[in-house]
Amino acid sequence: MLLGALLDAGAGTGAVVDAVRSLKVPGLDVSVGRARRGGFACARVTVSRPASPDRARHLADVLDLLAGADGVTPAAARVARRTFELLAAAEGRAHGTAPDRVHFHEVGAYDALADVVGCAAALDDLGLLAEHAVVTCSPLAAGSGAVRCAHGTMPVPVPAVLHLAAGAGLELAGGDLPGERTTPTGAALVAAVAAPRPMPPMTVRAVGTGGGSRDTPDRPNITRVVLGETTGASSGPVEGDVVVLESTVDDLDPRFWPSVLDALRAAGAWDCWTTGVIGRHGRPGRVVTALCSQQMRRAVTDALLLHTSTLGVRWTTYRRATLPRRGALVSIGPAQRPEGVLVKTAERPDGTVTAQPELSDAERAAASLGWPLRTVCEAVMDRWHRDQPSADAPGPDGPDA
Repeated sequence: MLLGALLDAGAGTGAVVDAVRSLKVPGLDVSVGRARRGGFACARVTVSRPASPDRARHLADVLDLLAGADGVTPAAARVARRTFELLAAAEGRAHGTAPDRVHFHEVGAYDALADVVGCAAALDDLGLLAEHAVVTCSPLAAGSGAVRCAHGTMPVPVPAVLHLAAGAGLELAGGDLPGERTTPTGAALVAAVAAPRPMPPMTVRAVGTGGGSRDTPDRPNITRVVLGETTGASSGPVEGDVVVLESTVDDLDPRFWPSVLDALRAAGAWDCWTTGVIGRHGRPGRVVTALCSQQMRRAVTDALLLHTSTLGVRWTTYRRATLPRRGALVSIGPAQRPEGVLVKTAERPDGTVTAQPELSDAERAAASLGWPLRTVCEAVMDRWHRDQPSADAPGPDGPDA
């Protein structure tokens, strides 16, 4: 559906088809047609799969396919790698194993490969992977009920979607929708390129609509992409609501706190921490605090009640202002097998820009390259600074152009 929306918004079909075919998987192809969902016209993408049975893959298998795809641009390849790395990390957290040991089942299948590579190529063709591009997303419709997968029947949203949302700060909504509405592949694609923010003020230039396989009677089964040029000052603080949950715990084994914080993030907390306190009768304890959206309050509350010994949770809603954050993928390491690290940036009201590498990405790159973590962070920031356009660089016709 996302690929259909990007193509409907103007991405070149040829660029997408060439990228998918360059994976060199005989029989793997994509085509786009027109359809109607809930009365609305949309693009409908079909993935043609090889006749031979597919197999489960590890992350290294997928990265090898991407490394040999000469029809995928460097920017699109970085996004595709980042998407599968996010998927591996989320599946690893869900199953308690290292990302490189995760067996990709549905998310490593032929159609997922086509979806990810096709979307990455479409994003690049539309200019949405350029440094100046700002990509935001609304809350993702999670769905409800259960879905059958390689691990049996799972509740919706499935664990990988929750871990992806927790890691990227994505908002989930639409619990009244039956069935699985956001898949791990879709959530990872959004997490790789977009920040959860309201639609910025902009002059709309194009609208793309992608349709799913189902034509549901109660609402259109579509995904929309809106392209435009920002208007006004969109880099200032963004105001919104944040739910703050707290509980005081004085009888939990201290060794359990790391797993508690992991569980809160997996349930949808944007951030969480503990603070030491002295409680009743002089007993030492911890106040655990979690930040989340209103939509995820119940899930985070349930996780806190399940993973600690507390008997109650309190919460309140605050207004807050946050700086819009953007991310840029930076590649380091050998040219034949580079490692991608996300650099998070934010522009302050005075125009200065702060930038920091995503620590989990840097740790993964350090383990893969055999470099010290400090060396990876320094290399990433050095490369990021070198990639920034110089304000003093002359134009194409000289300094006065």
